[in-house]
Amino acid sequence: MDVDEIVRRVRERSRRLASGLPVSVPPLGSDFSLSGVVPAPEIWRPAAVLVPLVRRAPGMTVLLTQRTDDMPSHAGQIAFPGGRRQAEDVDAVATALRETEEEVGLERRFVDVVGPVDLYRTGTGYEITPIVGIVEPGFTARADPREVADVFEVPLEHFLDERNHRIDSRVWQGRERRYYAMPYGERYIWGATAGMLKNLHFILTAGE
Repeated sequence: MDVDEIVRRVRERSRRLASGLPVSVPPLGSDFSLSGVVPAPEIWRPAAVLVPLVRRAPGMTVLLTQRTDDMPSHAGQIAFPGGRRQAEDVDAVATALRETEEEVGLERRFVDVVGPVDLYRTGTGYEITPIVGIVEPGFTARADPREVADVFEVPLEHFLDERNHRIDSRVWQGRERRYYAMPYGERYIWGATAGMLKNLHFILTAGE
């Protein structure tokens, strides 16, 4: 899929969401979409992530991070760069760009923000706004060792191929939880990250 088509589809989705126009429901709205209803927290904590689609000559890639093993939540998991919204952030885009620069050293001048897509709620009480951005090459990734163990890229086509999507399960807080996983080699991409990638797949391929 070329960059222009990605941008067109994401911008149209973002426009319709912002305008309150009807949209097709994405596959997942939360970590528990595949497992039934789970009591929600009284207050969802706002957060944002950047979905960085890197423009590479062989084809678009998705930039991801692996969290350090001593993080208080989601330790060792693969994630988009991002985090909790802070008081100084004017909106979700500001949160995503600030956190991305802090975590992986990706400067804002390399990111062409396309727009926000569907919210995603996590089992840890966060309501995440994914911000899709086209990243121009030339940047140097510099992982913050306090939060990020590794920074790597996966071909976008891997996530657009449904043969790479599977549903796994594990017991969490005494009950079975089912979730999407999209392994890539030795990288086990699952949970909220795979859920948001599943929704991105829906946005980019709906109608095909």
